[in-house]
Amino acid sequence: MALGGRDVAGIIRAFYRSRVAMREILVLYYSHRGSVRALAEQIAYGIHQVPGMAARVRTVPKVSTVCEALERDIPADGPPYVEVRDLEECVGLALGSPTRFGNMAAPMKYFLDGLAGAWVNGTLAGKPACVFSSTASHHGGQESTLLSMMLPLLHHGMLLLGLPYTEPALNATRTGGTPYGVTHLAGPDGVPVLSPEEITLAQAQGRRLASIAARLESTC
Repeated sequence: MALGGRDVAGIIRAFYRSRVAMREILVLYYSHRGSVRALAEQIAYGIHQVPGMAARVRTVPKVSTVCEALERDIPADGPPYVEVRDLEECVGLALGSPTRFGNMAAPMKYFLDGLAGAWVNGTLAGKPACVFSSTASHHGGQESTLLSMMLPLLHHGMLLLGLPYTEPALNATRTGGTPYGVTHLAGPDGVPVLSPEEITLAQAQGRRLASIAARLESTC
């Protein structure tokens, strides 16, 4: 059935009203071999399942050992690099990094270290946040990496969310998954294919973050 001009205009107006009404969660990650990116995509999927909420996926550039080396402004593939306005415009944050000796990777640490202005302005204060990670081995520092990412978020005044054991997959998983945040067990070859439990937990974490962000927004 053909649509008249008024019908088309009404649909366009409704579309833009829905876009304006959407609130965005920033899903910010660094991924070396694809595992953390895979988790980020599933977390974003969970966020989109909450009415009125959307995911804004961003990454950070690598840190070069050569002082003169510069990354291009736009990545060759994947999501864009994060900007300060992404932090200002988001209503929540999901932060992800692979582990490096039990700590977050240098590119993510480098980005967080440069947020003094956001800290002074209280850009992230009062917003909910969660963290996620990936390791090559079961005891490769998943939990300590998640905790290391929580520390700067606490300094920014964010409200940290974990994964409760009311999620059955948290007890069933034999790969990744912790109460501090979803994780992936990549193995020594760095396989970025998530297990069914990891997918379930990542989506649940995204839904939980978005649901709580929506509740906080409704009280403002």
